[in-house]
This record gives sequence, C-alpha cells and structure tokens, in this order.
Amino acid sequence: MDVLVVGSGAREHALLWKLKQSPRAGKLYAAPGNGGTASLAENVPIGVMEFEKLAAFAKEKNIGLTIPGPDDAFVGGIVDVFKKHKLRVWGPTKEAAQIEGSKAFSKQLMHESKIPTAEFAVFTAAAPALAYVHAHGVPIVIKASGLALGKGVYVCSTFEEAEKAINEIMIERVHKDAGGEVVVEEFLEGPEMSVHALTDGIAYVLFPSSQDHKAALDGDQGKNTGGMGTIAPVPWAKPDIMASIEVKVLVPTFEAIKKRGVQFQGLLFPGLKLTLDGPKVLEYNARFGDPECQVYMRLLKTDLLDLLDASIDGTIDAMRHSVVWEHGFAANIVIASGGYPEEYKTGFPVTGIDDARSVDGVVVFHAGTRSEDGQLVTAGGRVLSVSATGGTLKEALDRAYAAVGKIHFEGMHFRRDIGTKSLT
Repeated sequence: MDVLVVGSGAREHALLWKLKQSPRAGKLYAAPGNGGTASLAENVPIGVMEFEKLAAFAKEKNIGLTIPGPDDAFVGGIVDVFKKHKLRVWGPTKEAAQIEGSKAFSKQLMHESKIPTAEFAVFTAAAPALAYVHAHGVPIVIKASGLALGKGVYVCSTFEEAEKAINEIMIERVHKDAGGEVVVEEFLEGPEMSVHALTDGIAYVLFPSSQDHKAALDGDQGKNTGGMGTIAPVPWAKPDIMASIEVKVLVPTFEAIKKRGVQFQGLLFPGLKLTLDGPKVLEYNARFGDPECQVYMRLLKTDLLDLLDASIDGTIDAMRHSVVWEHGFAANIVIASGGYPEEYKTGFPVTGIDDARSVDGVVVFHAGTRSEDGQLVTAGGRVLSVSATGGTLKEALDRAYAAVGKIHFEGMHFRRDIGTKSLT
C-alpha cells in the first residue's frame, strides 16, 4: 500500500526509513518532509496542520495509510478529520490525545486513578501560581499546560527562576496558547526514562526502555529542548522496573482512559522518573517521542507496517509476543543550530553526512534541513539525528559520536555526554 507520513522531523524520517524496509509498502510520501526524507519518499508541500488538504491528497493518491508524527497534529484532531473522510489513519483521536494536549487534564487523571506522580496544583493566573511556589519552596517544576514543542517545562532552583518561568509562560506567552494554564509540581529526584506502549485500545506491546536528554547543554544544564539525544535500552531499567511500570502506570492509565469512554489507539508514551518510592509519571505523550523514535526504528526487526495495522485493526494481542528487537543498543545524538532552543539562524551549508554514514552501524536522520540549489542547508533548531547501533551501549555511543565528528555547519552544537551516566 502507498503510505503518507505527516511531519518534517527526524522522527518522521526514521519512520519512513523503517517503512521502506516493508515488503508491503508501496510508494511513500512525506508532508511536508525535509532534505533527508526526499531520498525515501516524495515530499509534498502541505503543512502538518492543513488537515483537509492532507485528506484531499490522501484521497487523490489513494493512500492506504496515513501516519502522523507530531503532537500538535494529534491534539488538533488530524485523526478525526481523516476518519470523517473514511480514510485509514493511525493514532489517537483528538479526545484521546488530550492526555498530552493538557497537562492539567493528565495530572487530574493521574490523581483520580492513583497513578504515581508528583504533587501538583493547577493555575490560570500568575499571582496564585507564584504564591504556591513561595508556600512550597524550591526546587520546584513549572509547566505550561499545553503543547510547547518540549520546551514548556522549567526546573527552578530559586524563587527568581520560578518567577521568571511563570512570567515567560503566563505573561509573555512565549509558548503562546500553551501558557493559558500552568501546572506547578514538586521536583522529583531520580533518573528519567521513557516508555512506549503501542495499543489498539485493548492490548498493548511494550517497547524497550529508552532515555531522552532534554536539557540543551552537558550536565543537564541549560533550557529544556525537544530532546538532544537518546539511548535504548536503558541498562539499569531491569525487568522488575519495567514490570513495576506496567502494573503501576500503564495498566491503570489505559483503564482510566477507558472509564472515560475513550478508545486510545496509537502510542502512549509516559515520561517517568525512577524515584526511591518507585516510578512516577512526569507527563504523558500520545505519539512516538523524538528523538526516541529514531533509536526504536534502529532496533525494531518486526515490520513497522504490520505493527501499525494491528494497532488500527485491534489485533495487537495476536502479535504482541512475536515482536522482535535487535540485540544490543542504539544511541542517537542530536546536532542543533547555534542558539537552539532559543533564537538561532538557518541557511548554513551542511557537509560530511556521507562521511558520517560510512561509520559502521550509523544512520543519519534529517530534521531541520532543506535542499537549496542542490546544497543541503540548515532549516530548523534540531538539524540532524545521528543514530548508531552496537553490541554494547559504549560501542553504539562511540560510533554515533565518531559520525557526529565528521559533520559540519556553522554554529552547530550537540551534547557530548549522551548516555554517559548509564555507562558506569
């Protein structure tokens, strides 16, 4: 069947890379795609949020399956629009995606269902939010309730930082409508990890553990980003930890969604902290993570098209025990534009990608790139995802960093400590 992937990031490039390997996949399309997806698919100049145009294109081309990637597409209702037009589409409806679209909603769901999470309060005005901070002390975490491209979370060590965060979110509206409401919650100690569960609304397939690195700079310093690098699986996330997450987080979350009369089909991705009291949920996402998707596509041996079909058709239970993953590890290093996640310039020539690909085990996924007069140039904040596999985590990381060292563009920056805490 012909397949349309909606999005322009490295996540979407990785999905297309994996779909290309399916014997069942026909022609691939990317809307709008990027400078790298053009080698796998036909790039289509339709924006992620232009749902009716995308649906019309899918009808015109007789697309067998549409796979949206970005969070704002799901939260905005792309699945609902495609279903209205009787088009086959993967992922959660607008109602189901609310678990990501509103942190206030998801925290309330966790509270009501006794799913372990940080203590919290929700505010629609800056003054009471700041008063709560002063009453509870620092460190404390302040989050824009809506979608903010992964940048709406502020870990504040001082009252000044907390005041600045509330001001940025609620007064200056740096995250636009996402800042109409804030969640203020306790700071949790412990390492972070990501869990992905592909579901058809009844059964689910649990993916290996992964770990994103959100902060822009080494040592988890600097502002939060959309993600600067990932490893999978996480060496310390032993089977007992994963079993605890299933029992305490995944199963009650799916039950809580069902109790609300909502069918969640697609991918549920809780971000967690492993505290001394066990796993606690930081937030829910309703789609593949980016950069987590890149390492999952490198490790997945099972046909991705078969998995997504099962999620739509309600047949996950029949194949959940036959999903196969590569032995070993995958690592992914994000190369970003100078200044990201704040202001940055684009249009700089990118060189060395072919040299990077020559490193054993390496695949380079594009995000913020475009072709300009035959030259690849930067076109976004996160520019490339350099992924590598290896028999050990160290081997995967060494290969990824060796490949990163061969790539050049003006102002490029990347974290040099992805996965290092898991090597000891």
